[in-house]
Amino acid sequence: MKLRDSMLPDKPFKLGTTSFIFPDHIIPNVKKLGPFFDEIELLVFESQPAFVLPSKDDVKELLYLSQSQDLTYNIHLPIDVSLTCESLGKRQKARDTILKVMDLFEPVTPTTHTLHLDMPGDIKKDMGNQGKLKKWIKNTRQGLEGLLKDIVDPGIISIETLDYPFFFIETLVEEFNLSVCIDTGHQIKYNYDLVQTFEKHKSRTSIIHLHGVEFFEDEIKDHASLDKLPEKYFRQVQMILENFTGVVSLEVFNLENLNQSLSFLSKSFNNIAPNINKSRN
Repeated sequence: MKLRDSMLPDKPFKLGTTSFIFPDHIIPNVKKLGPFFDEIELLVFESQPAFVLPSKDDVKELLYLSQSQDLTYNIHLPIDVSLTCESLGKRQKARDTILKVMDLFEPVTPTTHTLHLDMPGDIKKDMGNQGKLKKWIKNTRQGLEGLLKDIVDPGIISIETLDYPFFFIETLVEEFNLSVCIDTGHQIKYNYDLVQTFEKHKSRTSIIHLHGVEFFEDEIKDHASLDKLPEKYFRQVQMILENFTGVVSLEVFNLENLNQSLSFLSKSFNNIAPNINKSRN
């Protein structure tokens, strides 16, 4: 070990990444990535058609891999259904879908289930419209009530910071005793105060989604590698991670971005996974 490396602090957090680094299904990704990480974020973005969900046999295989590789999982719940929808029928469908996914993965004892509470575009464009905003919050509360009445521990659900100010729903998070997923890239991309958000919700934060953000003249691109993150933002991220003991998931979706992120993170912490070999079986 180099002297410089030995002076770096050990990472206090559990390090993970997504189940879509290699262009393949969940299990091949877990087999390749599991030996290098503490946890894998199982991406279940789509719930329809039904065959896109892992089978019960797949979940049994995931359980075996978790035991053989000393690995845990967290679940990113589907984003093709909405608990915040104006339609009661669609909210009920979302509830049933989310509960189905949670039940499917129950054998692997996920550390958290990350949930999007999406906000319609017309409200995001007109946040001063108190009538629309209050109605959306009411629908969101009803959606959460329907979901959580069948969940013993509401803290197993982590609400992700998205593209609108998190304070709009933080009262609901507290009211229902939910956890928080701080997506650092979303906070940076949409120009919210990352450090303030973390300090306010750190006691509830079970998982951090970490990825780079690239600033171009005409667009801002997130879910990039960490080395693309401007230095002032990485200093904020570093300060947060120095004392965070939950899960940090490198939320990137290809091997190049993952390896670049690992290399960049290893400049601040020991015990970071080495670069992953593309040909690993």
